[in-house]
Amino acid sequence: MHAPKNLGAGTLAASVQRAMVRHGSGEGEVINLRRLTGGATKQTWAFDWVRASAQQPLIFQQFPAPVSPAKGVPKLTASQDAAVMVVASAGGAPAPVVRLVLEPADGMGEGYVTEFVAGETLGRRVVRDEAFAPARQAMASQCGAILAAIHRLPTDSLPFLQQLSPADELKVYGDSLAGCGVRHPALAYALRWIEENLPQRWTPALVHADFRTGNLIVGPDGVRCVLDWEIARIGDAMQDLGVLCMRSWRFGGSGEVGGFGEREDLYAAYEAASGQPVDPQRVRFWEAFSNLKWAIACARRGASLRADGRQASVELSAVGRRMEEPLWDFLSLTGAAPGSIR
Repeated sequence: MHAPKNLGAGTLAASVQRAMVRHGSGEGEVINLRRLTGGATKQTWAFDWVRASAQQPLIFQQFPAPVSPAKGVPKLTASQDAAVMVVASAGGAPAPVVRLVLEPADGMGEGYVTEFVAGETLGRRVVRDEAFAPARQAMASQCGAILAAIHRLPTDSLPFLQQLSPADELKVYGDSLAGCGVRHPALAYALRWIEENLPQRWTPALVHADFRTGNLIVGPDGVRCVLDWEIARIGDAMQDLGVLCMRSWRFGGSGEVGGFGEREDLYAAYEAASGQPVDPQRVRFWEAFSNLKWAIACARRGASLRADGRQASVELSAVGRRMEEPLWDFLSLTGAAPGSIR
């Protein structure tokens, strides 16, 4: 693998232009290249591709230099991520349309170019702005249908996907926590509770594993695209429904589903589109477990160090302090804290 180069906007535009030509888009020009906000792990750029007087908006995502991931935690490479999106698009799930995947000869590290989808991704706007009020009426049902489409996607062409049972997930994330050296009584309790409540029966499927508000492109008509497929895996289909219901990703909205809708609408649409029943108890399990995973992710980020032993960044340290929020939600969901969350 090659680390991405920190190129100026002008140099980067020229590099992207060469890659577009090299990968078969014909002679053209990259204009209006600009960095977009958002995205915790990738640099995201928008640009216009001009060819034969036609202009098309596109998105370029550049992955960070490879690091040693937490052992066993799924994290796809750019080419694997793109392959999942190709399968998703072909299977009727609204994933970004991939135009090209970078190769070492392109000299920009890992990344890809996808077609642009207009809409909003910022969670607070999606769940609060009046412009999206009509969308919020439909989104829980839309998400149910989209998740059904994702869970029936074929995986024959995706042999790199890890298959993780609930017990495998517990080991992977427990090992991840142990590796970062963070100790906390609530984390220990949560790990034990998950172990004692592991589902004995589960339905394996391709799961997005981060399907939530903030990773959806939303327009006035509702969900237009699903982003951030880089931790996809084969696992329990109910996991995706649980993640979508986490309070952390409701962004202050009142709906139990993503801050915008109700569980009944999500479940009914999923059952209608998939032909499979929703197990509410298993959804709750995964909602709780996903809070624990997010707490562990916060702990890992907060404990991140540079090569010289100093804290990696103020931003990562600030994320580390958020560990207590999902832990409180976990304890509320499992009845170990006063009160409860819906």
